[in-house]
Amino acid sequence: MKKEIQQLVDRGEMLPLMEEFYTIQGEGYHKGTAAYFVRIGGCDVGCHWCDVKESWNADLHPPTRTTEIVHHAKQYSDTVVVTGGEPLTWDMAPLTGLLKAEGMQVHVETSGAYKLTGTWDWICLSPKKLKLPTPEIYDKADELKVIVYNRADFIFAEEQAAKVNKNCILYLQPEWSRREKVIPDIVDYVMKNPKWKVSLQTHKYLNIP
Repeated sequence: MKKEIQQLVDRGEMLPLMEEFYTIQGEGYHKGTAAYFVRIGGCDVGCHWCDVKESWNADLHPPTRTTEIVHHAKQYSDTVVVTGGEPLTWDMAPLTGLLKAEGMQVHVETSGAYKLTGTWDWICLSPKKLKLPTPEIYDKADELKVIVYNRADFIFAEEQAAKVNKNCILYLQPEWSRREKVIPDIVDYVMKNPKWKVSLQTHKYLNIP
């Protein structure tokens, strides 16, 4: 990568853009609502069940100016969801600043493994055991989404729930490939522990991005 481009990436003025698309939010609190998704490349958290492993290597995705991303987004929706990969690998302040200047609602989906940068209207924290969130993001999270692969994940979910703020909405979401096995366990757990809610990847049922 050329030095001048690398400097722009380091400042968050360019970002390794994997894909961007207009669709229906499939998970969590805002499921069922239209939003423009911006998927940023780069992630070293390494979840074995990740369904977008192609996002991990940032070098595979072209550095794109944040101004260009904003130009595309504002043609489709007033809500933008920044996801990854792990978007907080990069400085999100330039992108969110431009989006907010356009009057847009800006959401992030993050593992919280890196410093929280940017200005967000909604933070979906989805912590991973391999690389835990930084301490400051727990107090700022609007929703906590824990992926359930097996029953041990309920213990992890409670550990994470103990760290978030009292207004944070708590979700348990089945890992897609194990959904038939773990959904009964999740349903049972939520009924016994109603502070939790069930989140499903409804976009996969709808066969949309």
